Amino acid sequence: MLSHLRPWRALVLLMALASIAFLSDFAFAQEAAPPEAAAPTAAAAEAAPPTAAAAAPAGPSTADLKIALDTMWVMVAGFLVFFMNLGFGCVEAGMCRQKNCVNILSKNFIVFAVSTFGYWLLGFGFMFGNGSPYLGTEGLFFASGEDNSPATLDAYKGAYGALNWTGVPLAAKFFFQLVFAGTAATIVSGAVAERIKYLSFIVFSLLISVFIYPVVGHWVWGGGWLQAMGFHDFAGCTQVHSIGGWCALTGIIILGPRIGKYSADGKVNAIPGHSMMAAFIGCLVLWLGWFGFNPGSTMAADPNGIADIALTTNLAAAMATLSATATAWIVLGKPDIGMTLNGCLAGLVGITSSCFVVTPAMAAVIGTIAGVIVVFAVMFFDKIKIDDPVGATSVHLVCGVFGTLCVGLFASPEVIAKHALTDAVCKPGLIYGGMEQLIRQLTGIGATAVYCLIVSSICWIAIKAVMGLRVSDEEQIGGLDHGEHGNTAYHGFVVEQT
Repeated sequence: MLSHLRPWRALVLLMALASIAFLSDFAFAQEAAPPEAAAPTAAAAEAAPPTAAAAAPAGPSTADLKIALDTMWVMVAGFLVFFMNLGFGCVEAGMCRQKNCVNILSKNFIVFAVSTFGYWLLGFGFMFGNGSPYLGTEGLFFASGEDNSPATLDAYKGAYGALNWTGVPLAAKFFFQLVFAGTAATIVSGAVAERIKYLSFIVFSLLISVFIYPVVGHWVWGGGWLQAMGFHDFAGCTQVHSIGGWCALTGIIILGPRIGKYSADGKVNAIPGHSMMAAFIGCLVLWLGWFGFNPGSTMAADPNGIADIALTTNLAAAMATLSATATAWIVLGKPDIGMTLNGCLAGLVGITSSCFVVTPAMAAVIGTIAGVIVVFAVMFFDKIKIDDPVGATSVHLVCGVFGTLCVGLFASPEVIAKHALTDAVCKPGLIYGGMEQLIRQLTGIGATAVYCLIVSSICWIAIKAVMGLRVSDEEQIGGLDHGEHGNTAYHGFVVEQT
């Protein structure tokens, strides 16, 4: 049998077979205990001490099982939010030209790595470290200090009210917060697409994950002054989407529009995306990921909370998809697929703050309004020459602000009571006769806007001064894939070039 093999190969084969045989024989010998050893005699059984059964280790307690289940839910939800990076990459790449596809995909891939480093280095400490009402100042580096998050500290319950979920490990809490920080940074990518330098974007992504997102996060979720006054942002209309939107807006203004977007006479020239297939896939991935984004923010495997939030989240997305499609059909004359997709995302953003405190009916109303708003927001930004290739400012900024207001408008006293939220966490909205929560929400919106506009502008201007922001005109015309990466997304395929 071995005659066709070279001698040394045959020797190696024989040695391998012998080794396998030896190990198999050894394992069999270990398993095949002699009868007297395998089965104790009746006399030995009678002689066994009566406490032998009692000495067996006890199983996990109910509290241990709850911690395990809560932790598993937090991690799975975090994995879903992480998976949203694929959605953002596909949406942005599809809505931009094919000559910039590699650049956009590369930015969406590396941004999470950069955010991970920045948030682990200092961001988590600034956000959740103990300190003043305005910034964490203790245990700043490498997520090594005290954790002030709702999952691990009795004194701070944040958006989670009277529920006390203290058992989720700090590592799980860090990962869940990290994927949210990465999402905020990713929002900027699409807004500044097709003309920003790759390295400049990387540097800004680091800065937002260290100095912008965590600071506001301390105010909102880290026991800071906005949380103390009762500002309610359950899963991040302001904390994630508006922060990304404000930073995107300043970046667009300082960077300037793409070549050819606006004519000298003020005309807006459409620059179609190269793959609505990619955008469609990306939007569906984001819709799926939002079931980690919103329900996961319970930070515990709370059946009622998760189910209620999934219902309100899905209703808002569905109604916004319909209303955006109808609005575009009426205003533009055609059911534009880009508006349909952005309408879905607008509904998801719009419900993110209030998903835990509104009824399903109000969630449908919120989604319907968000779908209409986003269409007119896209048209408005084009009119004032804010060149946002993917509509990120319309979806995340405008609908993020709207969604934050929805808590003050539509928060239901019955839902608040059902989820055991206190007045300090959320009060009924305006349609139920309450005004205080609306004032709280307006305060949070204003404070976040001021801080993000100032600090992000400083960051963008500093980057521009040190390394430049914008690629050359020649590189923009030829495509960033070739100029920045020396690559192409569709090598060997003929794709229409614009």
